Formats: sequence, C-alpha cells, structure tokens
Amino acid sequence: MDARNRDRLTGIFRTLFNQDDLVLRADLTARQVPGWDSFNHVNLIILTEEEFGIRFSTDEVSGLQNVGELMHLIDSKLAGRRAAA
Repeated sequence: MDARNRDRLTGIFRTLFNQDDLVLRADLTARQVPGWDSFNHVNLIILTEEEFGIRFSTDEVSGLQNVGELMHLIDSKLAGRRAAA
C-alpha cells in the first residue's frame, strides 16, 4: 500500500478507535486494538469502503486476519477499479 493510502487508512483507524497515536502494522489484529469488536469491525469496513470508493464482499471481510490483509485487499480492489476504467 502506498504512503497516501496508508495515511488514509490510518486516519480511519485513529478516528474510529479514538487513538491519535495508533500506528498500523501489517500484523496488527483486532485483539491488539482496544474497542475493535464485531460492531466496530463493521464500522471499519463501511468507513473504508466509503473512503476508498470500493465495496467488499462478505467472504472477503470475514476472511481478514490482520491489517496487512486489509491493506492488500484494498490495493487489489483499487487496482481492479483502475483496470476497469
């Protein structure tokens, strides 16, 4: 994920979880972020879709294990959108 998109995603995380100093790492999981429960996972996905102008399937979202996988999924969606344009 390029620096600009990483900053955008970091902003989502920092706002949603109210942690101004949160640093995203590829291996970061929900267990490591206070407040990242199932409800806020849904909010995270919605905010990410809105910010990046993409849509995730239920299967894609349910299979995510860490932030790195989310970043990869975002990148693949953005690449697919560019290819379709």
